[in-house]
Amino acid sequence: MASVFLLKPGSIERDLCGRILDARSSVTLIVSGRQKIIVDSGLHGEEEEICGALAKLYVKPEEIDCIINTHSHSDHCGNNHIFSRAKTLAAKEGDIIEPGVWVLATPGHSMDSISVAVMSKVVIVIAGDALPTLGNLLKNVPPAVHVDRDLAMASMQRIITLADFVIPGHDFPFSVCKKAYISLPIRMDPSEGSAGTKLPE
Repeated sequence: MASVFLLKPGSIERDLCGRILDARSSVTLIVSGRQKIIVDSGLHGEEEEICGALAKLYVKPEEIDCIINTHSHSDHCGNNHIFSRAKTLAAKEGDIIEPGVWVLATPGHSMDSISVAVMSKVVIVIAGDALPTLGNLLKNVPPAVHVDRDLAMASMQRIITLADFVIPGHDFPFSVCKKAYISLPIRMDPSEGSAGTKLPE
């Protein structure tokens, strides 16, 4: 069964007019069987933080097998280079990466936006900017930056309908049902049907 580890939560900073000053994506590790998969690698310059989070899990960057970027914006793929032996997948709708790990096309923020779903007793969706913050869910509004509002809303609804938990692109993980954040640090293990377990010290 696959396990999902949040290596780094995403964040976004805006000025008083709502303009984006700083945006940094979440970075997530999926471990399924012998495969280690990174979903989004964050903004260039965050290498030390990401490697430190991996080290707490006794994983070296060179042990990562593949990278999936939810879309091609630089804050989501800026550290692909640190995973020197990983294959970068051009993942698309319906691709099964590992048993219980598959890809959803979730366009709207950008036309190439995808999300990665992990399913067992619960469903965790790593949504990238198709659902960037809990606020988007609470207000039922699409990502502020989008190329097609209708597509963005449809993609967000698809994620909400499917997921028990969401790892958003620029916020902390949250429960869809409770519409509330999940305690951090976390190890989300779908096979146990739970979330909120602390990462190994």
